[in-house]
Amino acid sequence: MKPSKKSSDKAQESFSITSAPKSLKSDLAGRQRRYLISMLIRTACFLLTVWLPSPYRWFALAGAMFLPYIAVVIANAGRETVFPGANILSKRPRGIE
Repeated sequence: MKPSKKSSDKAQESFSITSAPKSLKSDLAGRQRRYLISMLIRTACFLLTVWLPSPYRWFALAGAMFLPYIAVVIANAGRETVFPGANILSKRPRGIE
């Protein structure tokens, strides 16, 4: 008796490990690290605002004001990345002919 076609198809099916996304734990750790680094830079900008002379003080203050928004956007850029060709259909949907 020949094995059914379904069982032989499942045996030949394989997945590429390189296309697997990072684990949630490592993704979260990476995003937390990026946010921490951004907030350390913001703290440095606040300190530079106090110590720098007048023309440069304003650049440091602007960095301290806008860096939280940029840090949140960068930190939240994570798991929702789209792989090239992910939304291309292999078969065309049937329509009214």
